[in-house]
Amino acid sequence: MLKNKAVLVHALVWMALVVVLYLVNARENPEHTAIIILLYGTLNITIFYIHYFVVNPLLIGSGNHWRAILYMLAVLAISIAIKYGIALYYEDIILKYRDNENKEKMLTPVQYTVAALITGLFFMLLSSAVYVISSNFRSREQRKSLENEKLNAELAFLKSQINPHFLFNSLNNIYSLAYQKSEKTPEAILKLSEIMRYMLYESNEETVMLSEEINYLQNYIELQRLRFKEKVYVDLQVDIDDSDHRIMPLLLISFLENAFKHGVSTDASKPIRITIKVQNNRLHLKAENAKSHVNKDQTKGIGLTNLKRRLQLGYPDRHTIEVVESENYYSGELFIYL
Repeated sequence: MLKNKAVLVHALVWMALVVVLYLVNARENPEHTAIIILLYGTLNITIFYIHYFVVNPLLIGSGNHWRAILYMLAVLAISIAIKYGIALYYEDIILKYRDNENKEKMLTPVQYTVAALITGLFFMLLSSAVYVISSNFRSREQRKSLENEKLNAELAFLKSQINPHFLFNSLNNIYSLAYQKSEKTPEAILKLSEIMRYMLYESNEETVMLSEEINYLQNYIELQRLRFKEKVYVDLQVDIDDSDHRIMPLLLISFLENAFKHGVSTDASKPIRITIKVQNNRLHLKAENAKSHVNKDQTKGIGLTNLKRRLQLGYPDRHTIEVVESENYYSGELFIYL
């Protein structure tokens, strides 16, 4: 795509230059002027691209200066000889000129050679300048592409860490239910299958619908509730101003994992509170709970560390995360500009 764009830009610039030269010089003999501009234009453009594709890589890329200088001298000598041949053929137009006293004179071979040499050197210098600028632009694009590939690979790795971590915890929970021969076991397996379907298929996209992510959180809450004989109190409040918001998948689950990790509440006066609001394209999530030493999850996860890195990669300079923790209280708060 970039290569095709560069070819188009070069073609348009040369066409514009030829048209301008023709309009400036086509006065007495437009036909001859067009032929001369075409011939000289073709020669100068040839000098430009020979220098661009052959000399510049040696001169700038590999540092083979002597070979580059030999090529430059050969191109200049051949182009000057061809130009002088054209000048002799159209000497009335090219070689003849009038001085300050309006006397008709002819350019000497030395004068014409110097003029042709300066012109050739100008197009070579122009070629080198364009080559350097293009090389720098390509280098920036390549670095950007490599950085994007690196970021995508890191995001994929971070996401792959989420799945085993969650699966490990969930299977432990279902094992406990099965060991107790609980009637909740089939329902827990069903919830886990719905969650895994989302994690395996939907989360492969760069972003998902926020409503799908919230549905995933709700299934996670229900799965956690099935672990306990007592009633588990979780207060989830969702207030979204637009149903079309999208978000990175599996981004919000860490807050719920931390909330349940610090203790599941069986006290109606101290529920796990989770609030998700989106207004003016700004998401605010807050999860808070009182710590419980009785129903505390003893497994050590990687959720919060993983989450912070994913936010840095996916929402650089567009997020804020705050964690408040005391002996009896835990709160996690996230702000993201979607």
